[in-house]
Amino acid sequence: ELNKLARTECEIPELKQMALFSAVTGLRWSDIIKLKWSEIQHTKENGYYIQYTQKKTKGVEILPISEQAVDMLGLRGKPADKVFPDIEYSAWLNMKLKLWIMKAAITKKITFHNFRHTYATLQLTAGTDIYTVSKLLGHRQLKTTQVYAKVIDKKKIEAATKIKLDFTCDENE
Repeated sequence: ELNKLARTECEIPELKQMALFSAVTGLRWSDIIKLKWSEIQHTKENGYYIQYTQKKTKGVEILPISEQAVDMLGLRGKPADKVFPDIEYSAWLNMKLKLWIMKAAITKKITFHNFRHTYATLQLTAGTDIYTVSKLLGHRQLKTTQVYAKVIDKKKIEAATKIKLDFTCDENE
């Protein structure tokens, strides 16, 4: 579904950019909206990362991010400039998000925060341990992240029930 969204045009390209950036970094709306170019950093040893103060917890975080995440942002602005200067939260923007999701033929109810959930779920599905995912999300307590592990457990149960053998007798076999 995330790939479907990536391939689907959105009426507000910056909204699409922000949503997909959240899905590949795990950042909350409140942290993306205030993100400045100076907070996106790179070192030879550590690669790309975001060093920022989390709005919700006020904690200073260092979040490693992929080169693809940085590339999604396009041309780098001035250090003091916001990465997404032209977007403000509104009911109108939420409506545009819903229209983009519908255009991608996705029928689930999706809010912007679901992109952060997607990041966590994809990390756990890919085998990243829960402690690391917790730190990537900036959670103070591991139990906050354990909600995502339950989602993964549900997926495992669904997968386990997909394989069924047919024990009916067929005289031709």
